[in-house]
Amino acid sequence: MSTKGKIVAGCMAPHPPHLVYGENPPQNEPKSECGWESVRWAYERLRQSLEDIDYDVLLVHSPHWRTQIGTHFLGCPTFKSKSVDPIFPHLFRFNYDMKVDVDLARAIHDKAKSKNMLVKMMENPDFRVDYGTIVSLHMTNPAWDKPVIGISSVGRAAYFSMDVMQEEMMKLGEATREAIEESGKKCVLLASHSLSHRHFIEEPEIPEDMSAEHIYHHGQYLWDMKMIDLMKKGDTQTILDVMTDFTEQTISETDGGGMMWMLSAMGMPTYPAKIHGYGTVIGTGNVVAEWRAP
Repeated sequence: MSTKGKIVAGCMAPHPPHLVYGENPPQNEPKSECGWESVRWAYERLRQSLEDIDYDVLLVHSPHWRTQIGTHFLGCPTFKSKSVDPIFPHLFRFNYDMKVDVDLARAIHDKAKSKNMLVKMMENPDFRVDYGTIVSLHMTNPAWDKPVIGISSVGRAAYFSMDVMQEEMMKLGEATREAIEESGKKCVLLASHSLSHRHFIEEPEIPEDMSAEHIYHHGQYLWDMKMIDLMKKGDTQTILDVMTDFTEQTISETDGGGMMWMLSAMGMPTYPAKIHGYGTVIGTGNVVAEWRAP
């Protein structure tokens, strides 16, 4: 008798490359003195929390793997290369080596296709995985001892509207949940993005100089606190209702659909998220949050 698979947790897992830079892992070439501790320590608390969960696969939806036509899935057993952030190459030159659960990725692909979504498997072994995917995976599981699935974002919000994007992500979330349940595997979902995303265009001479770090402006902070309050209350429906206004007024990376995909896959949870921490990176607002499935 097969065991039904399950999404055991969903997480907001922001991906500023500064976080990896501040951690100084051996895979990253640039080295720092310190920096962005409020968000890095929030990730520490997330990692400690996930140690209590038995899970098989990490799935990450990244706004920095932006595909123009359809949703794509990493489709090779391994991807190994160097990722260099195009904006912060002095902070992030990361040598990655990841193993992909191709069977589950294809199952999600097939489920999405059956729902009339445009989908494709990325089967080029020389494809360079985006830094958003890499940062979220590394900060969540720096041991890299779990197979992963990488999912692209599409430009529905920009090309059409947030409503179209949300409809697509709801279907993708349903496809993800159905494929996981049939797989028999326990999975953790990562929505790889910030909250508010207006950011500075100049950095201090020493990037990790925290005397220069703060939220871009108070309006951004108020929106971030509103969204976090809704997460803590388990008010997913209101999160959905205000998503368009939030995204437009904060230039949020929620325009990629990662949060809606995650919440949809989890069945639009009404239980509260655990907030592991909040902090700013170059003026952007970043929350590390966890929805632990009952």
